[in-house]
Amino acid sequence: MVTVLILLAAVGILIWGFIRARPDGKLGIFAWLQSVVLMVPWLAFFGLFTFGIYLNLAWVLTLVVISTGAYIYLGRQLRALANAAPPPKETLAEPLEASSEPEVVPSSDAEISVIEVKPESAVDAPPARPPAIPPEDLAEIEEIFGVDTFFKTETVPYAAGVFFKGNLRGEPDATVKTLVAQLENRFDDRYRLFLINGPDERPAIIVLPSSSDPKAADIRQQLLAVALAIATFITSLETGALLKDFTLFEQPDRWPQVLPTALAVLAILVVHEIGHRWQARRYTIKLSPPFALPAWQLGSFGALTRFESLLPNRTVLFDIAFAGPAAGGLLSLVMLVVGLVLSHPGSPYQLPVEFFQESVLVGTLARTVLGDALQTNDLIDVDPLVLMGWLGLVITALNVMPAGRIDGGRIVQAIYGRKIAGRATAVTLILLIIVALANPLALYWGALILFLQRGEERPCIDDISEPDDARAALALLILFLMLATLLPLSPALAGRLGIG
Repeated sequence: MVTVLILLAAVGILIWGFIRARPDGKLGIFAWLQSVVLMVPWLAFFGLFTFGIYLNLAWVLTLVVISTGAYIYLGRQLRALANAAPPPKETLAEPLEASSEPEVVPSSDAEISVIEVKPESAVDAPPARPPAIPPEDLAEIEEIFGVDTFFKTETVPYAAGVFFKGNLRGEPDATVKTLVAQLENRFDDRYRLFLINGPDERPAIIVLPSSSDPKAADIRQQLLAVALAIATFITSLETGALLKDFTLFEQPDRWPQVLPTALAVLAILVVHEIGHRWQARRYTIKLSPPFALPAWQLGSFGALTRFESLLPNRTVLFDIAFAGPAAGGLLSLVMLVVGLVLSHPGSPYQLPVEFFQESVLVGTLARTVLGDALQTNDLIDVDPLVLMGWLGLVITALNVMPAGRIDGGRIVQAIYGRKIAGRATAVTLILLIIVALANPLALYWGALILFLQRGEERPCIDDISEPDDARAALALLILFLMLATLLPLSPALAGRLGIG
């Protein structure tokens, strides 16, 4: 049922995208085709999977390679069409009537997370708040714009800063560097400039006081991070005990037996975090301490990390978000495969064969390595590394779900933009609610996302320039592996594959 819902959602997104793309002519159609080729491996795999036809790993990789090649080709054609298109016609700002004075409303999470322009009548207008930028500074800020960078057509001051409408005249990255340099030359470190997609899907600029910058974690948050790390270590011990069919709180003297499981879970979390911080240090971005999320069933749901620096562009956002699950997922996959290779009759753990039906990825790898043992035996002897790798893959997959400010949500926001990321979050939360009817674990994870990480990440300084095609392909791959990890095999299909 879940597979059918995902397939219907994907087809619906493609149809909706085509309807939205048609008015933009060739540019819109080529952009839509890029989305199509990115989703072809998913649609082929899960569409055939729904009807009981299984594509092996070789076919899936072939589809991914073909899809990536087509995506890169369409990207080059799209850029060629964009470069050949005439520049947008410049229009001067028209005077605003008193009854339609626009108000720029920022979200409460980050001052520039969501920007919306709303008409407001003079009768029900709220009391005016003093502007964050003094009029004399605003006049000087307006002087940095020009016909060769950003042609300003309208200025809208509001409580958090100032919003500029206009026409982008140069390449986004070069324009942002020029404008930021001019702003710093005039005001040193007092203001921040962001190039974003405005409410009308046209480039716009926001200038905010530097007081709106992300704040470093204070001592209370640091102590909370330490407390959560200790709690995660305890829940990881309890997870190891559950795998051995006892409760650690009832038999605490058996803790040495479950210590390897706890250390394996912590190792995966640490490697995951090292991946984030390796890329963050590469781009000189500060990260908060990791706030681990303890969980009885898995040991941990992963960790939440905040950005304590402004991100220069969406490529940086992608690299930092992707590096964590890539590192943790790779370690988990190695553990799983090595554990399957080391498994033999008499291995410490015995798993019912139905265990391998809980994941398309784990079941496929187990069938490849263990062979007919999955069909002839009701219980399978496995090495402890199998369970540790499986736990790591599930933890990683949960963090790659395209929602909010967890890793998967940041990856989708970096590749597809804020609007698509917001819609992906809504779809993910709905699917988690549906899955929660059968598995309470989905309910816990959905609640954590809803209350802690629901919104999108704050915009980058250059929030228009998109990451390159290679990063888009990596995003496709890691999202595909997330689904393959979390989606189960039906008993009938598992039987046809020789699992059970």
